[in-house]
Amino acid sequence: MRETLVLNASFEPLSTVSLHRAVVLVMQDKAVVEQAHSGLRFRAAQVDIPVPQVIRLCRYVRVPFRQRAPWSRRGVLVRDRHRCAYCGRRAATVDHVVPKSHGGADSWLNTVAACSEDNQRKADRTPEQAGMRLLAQPFEPTPADALLLALGVRDRAALPEWLARTA
Repeated sequence: MRETLVLNASFEPLSTVSLHRAVVLVMQDKAVVEQAHSGLRFRAAQVDIPVPQVIRLCRYVRVPFRQRAPWSRRGVLVRDRHRCAYCGRRAATVDHVVPKSHGGADSWLNTVAACSEDNQRKADRTPEQAGMRLLAQPFEPTPADALLLALGVRDRAALPEWLARTA
């Protein structure tokens, strides 16, 4: 199931958590539901709450400033919208532009989403050596952009007004 966005008490995005964790935070009165999935509710003998899509912490949490978004395979796939950087088809694997065996690193600027066919065709070579062209250059998302991408938000204009001001 989709992740739930966690906002600080000041409405700034902090992270995403599982739906289970979001419900626990609401039940413990540590967070309130800011936006819910329409029509969906959790019901039990003593409980009736909307299924949270966005929650806000009741107390402000001080977070150290993060200059960089942490790299992950899932993050690369989400950043590239699960589209192959070589052919544009659906991608399920991550390819190192400069292979690890040639000194390439696990970094935002050296990895792209790739379909398994193109990943195997490129193999242990650079795109130039394999005669392949990147459709788009890899980039490093900001921490805020990485958080929005993880939530499936591709366009900031699609955000509610109160959230767009903080993102």
